[in-house]
Amino acid sequence: MTHRLLRTAPVILAGAFALAACQTAPVADGGFLQSYDSLQTKEGTLRVSIRDRRDDTAAQAIERVFVEPSVLTAGAADGIAPADVAMVLGEVDRQVCYEISERFTVLAAPAPDAARVRAAVTRIVPTEPTGSGAAAVANFFIPGPIGVRAPGTTGTLAAEAELIAVGGTQVAALAWARSANVVGMDTPSLSRVGDALQFAELFGDQVGDSFAPRDRKVRDIATPDPCERFGPRNQPGGFITRAVTGLYVPQTQGVRPQTPQ
Repeated sequence: MTHRLLRTAPVILAGAFALAACQTAPVADGGFLQSYDSLQTKEGTLRVSIRDRRDDTAAQAIERVFVEPSVLTAGAADGIAPADVAMVLGEVDRQVCYEISERFTVLAAPAPDAARVRAAVTRIVPTEPTGSGAAAVANFFIPGPIGVRAPGTTGTLAAEAELIAVGGTQVAALAWARSANVVGMDTPSLSRVGDALQFAELFGDQVGDSFAPRDRKVRDIATPDPCERFGPRNQPGGFITRAVTGLYVPQTQGVRPQTPQ
């Protein structure tokens, strides 16, 4: 196996550097949001597609929120095993909750006087494990943080989210997509949803930025952690695994599959 990967590595290097990094193309509306009206495309984003909107006055009035478990839209993960889909949904829940908890007071259960954060995964393109393994070998010989991926083997995550006020009005909305690049800092993985799992963190980051009023400061983590039900906030073992193997391994990252509601 190792010899085969070593023979494949030069091919990956040649093909990857022949392709320039490009922006992720916007994904069609997933039909999850209450409304797609007034979504604005963020310009100058090199590797991610972001369309969002926020009513600043309404968002400023919101303090308490409940983060609903994320859902999968129809046809978003065709051909991907249910266990892998559950991991992606669980990671989206974890990352969205973390970022929302740094801007709002997150509740453990729904409340009639609290706003709601809803999210959905609208597309998963799987990572190809064999090409990722070969890329990890190739990257071993490349100095610095920039790595390469085999063309045609990289994955994608697209997701949508919205902040809903007590009366049911959409206060903020986000349509987001990210594809792994063949040249860059995206870590290869032997998991078919390795890229999607990694991009869940970036999606969560954007949810926090898109939903919180611009002047609302990031706050300390509450005690007890309101997001603990979605999994551990930090998992140092993941950094060690990446450094040693050059691969993203979900089991070392604190990824927890979403449990049926």
